[in-house]
Amino acid sequence: MNYLTASFDTRQKALARNETSVVALVEAALESAKAKSHLNTFVTLTPELARRQAKRVDDEQMRGKLLPLAGVVLAVKDNIALEGVPLTCASKILAGYESLFTATALERLIDAGAVVIGKTNLDEFAMGSSTENSAFGPALNPCDEARVPGGSSGGSAVAVAAGIATAALGSETGGSVRQPAAFCGLLGLKPTYGRISRYGLVAFGSSLDQIGLFSQSSEEMTHIFEVMAGLDPRDNTSSDQPVPSASNGVIDPAGLRIGLPVEFSGEGVSPEVAREVEKTGQRLRSLGARVEPCSLPLTRYAIPVYYIIAPAEASSNLARYDGVRYGPRAEDNSSGDVIRLSRQAGFGPEVKRRIMLGTYVLSSGYYDAYYRKAQQVRRLIRDELLAAFDRFDLLLTPTTPTTAFKIGERISDPLAMYLSDIFTVTANLAGIPALSIPVGTDDRGLPVGVQLMAPPFREDLLIGSARLLETA
Repeated sequence: MNYLTASFDTRQKALARNETSVVALVEAALESAKAKSHLNTFVTLTPELARRQAKRVDDEQMRGKLLPLAGVVLAVKDNIALEGVPLTCASKILAGYESLFTATALERLIDAGAVVIGKTNLDEFAMGSSTENSAFGPALNPCDEARVPGGSSGGSAVAVAAGIATAALGSETGGSVRQPAAFCGLLGLKPTYGRISRYGLVAFGSSLDQIGLFSQSSEEMTHIFEVMAGLDPRDNTSSDQPVPSASNGVIDPAGLRIGLPVEFSGEGVSPEVAREVEKTGQRLRSLGARVEPCSLPLTRYAIPVYYIIAPAEASSNLARYDGVRYGPRAEDNSSGDVIRLSRQAGFGPEVKRRIMLGTYVLSSGYYDAYYRKAQQVRRLIRDELLAAFDRFDLLLTPTTPTTAFKIGERISDPLAMYLSDIFTVTANLAGIPALSIPVGTDDRGLPVGVQLMAPPFREDLLIGSARLLETA
């Protein structure tokens, strides 16, 4: 039996009966990564580190210490710090840089028995929706290798969808976990802002960023999420809200109130995606939930608001990459030219585009007209969503307007690429949790995902609903 692709519970029981070991799981994962290297999943594989971590877990288990995540083989997006391992953000400007510490969320997972086999490919500095904006080239969707896996956490999605890892960490700024999860047929969780520590996550948009999670099942997601969530003294934006358990079985659908926002349907949504959303609503109704339309008129402004706020924060956060403190340095006598030439050579086109846009909206004379106004509308969007949760427990929408598109199809059209995130950015702007759930396929056999959004800090409701749909 291939325990690497088995369920969490099956792996745990097999480890307890000594039918397999964490070392054996890691060797299988590394062999799988080698056999599927053409998918361009990993920026850096960490075989020796993984073997050391696996032996430590096996040894502790043999001594009677039960580690809750023993058997979890983890792939990690390469904008999340892991001590002693290169941290590239898929950018030339960070060539040769190794992290000096480990991100809090990842540290908690390793302490609980998870093993890291490598750092995954991504859009440079997490800016993109296809993983084509990587200095290492695009990752390929294992469902159809001519198509993108989504982005920016595409490599992490590929690692799980291709059966190389049992779960993966990504990052979310505007949908960078949920969108590739939908394209690759996975569960993809974006937690509430502050639920999971951002310490060790390379900053893109500081008021939007969160570490997120990919898995094949709600069971796996539950155990991993509960370990890494919670207050972190090293991150003053992390929350001390209690982390409710989502591992108590399937939620009762009777009386569950689910809203279908009309603004998330219609023009731009493919018929196959619309069909799967409708089928999911019908399935939930048949289980006893109340599913009815609702309206969120301000969400139509989510994309323009996001693409003002996110680039503005990115232009500030990326100012530190100047050729002096990180990465290769251009040869020149003038400090100003060193910075200019280093950034010119080190950053790719999409990062440069967002820095320029962000600098513009923050500049004198334009700050009030753009950035301040966007923040005001953002607050209105959040208030509208929170008001909707007075009436509904969950909101059901498509995750993406279409299924995975072909490599190269949108790379020269930034606006078309940005619209890939049209249904996901709202949750980031509002700071609420959201989950993409695979529910079917289109006529070409490509995965379709639906999105559930919940009130702040109700990840348990999202994961429980995913379990409900799995068992149904």
